[in-house]
Amino acid sequence: MTDRRRVNGPSGGTEPPVFALSSDSITSSSHRATRLRDSTDLRKIFLKTGLTPSASGSAYLELEKAPVPSTQGASFFSAPPALKLTCTVHGPRPLPRAAPFTSKLLLTTHVKFAPFATRLRRGYLRDASERDLAVHLETALRGVIFGERWPKSGVDIIVTVLEGEEDAVRVNALADGEDRKGGNAVCGMMSILSGCITVASAAIVDAGLDCIDLVSGGVAAIVRQPAAESNSYEKTGEDESEIQIVLDPTESDHGEILSTCVVGYLQSRDEVTELWMSGSSPSMSQPSSGSQSNVSLLVDGAVQAAIAARHVLSEAIKESMELRMQSKPSDD
Repeated sequence: MTDRRRVNGPSGGTEPPVFALSSDSITSSSHRATRLRDSTDLRKIFLKTGLTPSASGSAYLELEKAPVPSTQGASFFSAPPALKLTCTVHGPRPLPRAAPFTSKLLLTTHVKFAPFATRLRRGYLRDASERDLAVHLETALRGVIFGERWPKSGVDIIVTVLEGEEDAVRVNALADGEDRKGGNAVCGMMSILSGCITVASAAIVDAGLDCIDLVSGGVAAIVRQPAAESNSYEKTGEDESEIQIVLDPTESDHGEILSTCVVGYLQSRDEVTELWMSGSSPSMSQPSSGSQSNVSLLVDGAVQAAIAARHVLSEAIKESMELRMQSKPSDD
């Protein structure tokens, strides 16, 4: 179903084509996935609150672009995009008279890609993937807000994806001469969900809603890397030179992503409010007593990434509160 009230743009890509210097450069090994960061290093995060005056609370989150190796200077492929998210909170506000009675705050979440957020132009109506992200975001936030303090009220949390990361799937697939989606595509969606949880938490605090704790999102993945790149957070499986667990994975950094996990984590209470895992764990022998399975290591890695994101979240909120206190007029 299309929106007939809008003049829709072209259904093709949103970026102009860039042609390679030669056909040999397309399949060159220099364009294959390479992670320049350590497996425990996260990309730099920019987070700022209070950017939308008309909303009760708002926040903006941007992740650093994945670095491109120097060998990819003149290439057919563009640099992988960075994740950019905005979040606005509207409410709490009274529910309509026709709405049924509710003793707790009615939480509604919306996640929408901007039409220009991906290489293939998005539609104006939400698709299944956007609705799925909204459900996971609502699950992560529902246990954080004190809903009993706002009966017969509702709050809307709207996250807009200005730029996504799934474009890199096509970059790596073309570089390897094959259409490789699957785990890499899911990894991009989980990275977006992790950013949605963090930016929504900042916007909720900016709106003044009482929360149990700051919830932050973190993502980790089990990837298969060449033996020369096996400097990993944890080595698992039978072939320790290839299988590794990395924090904050990106599709452009890894050739094959076997499984991915994203969590919404409350550090002060040591609780997980959201857990989404996809993929298959590589075959391995039965772990001995005292050792952890691949699933446990993957979840622990996602929790460590969430703890690191929480530091940025708390510093951004402190900075916002200091600016509010400085701009507040003194009582003379």
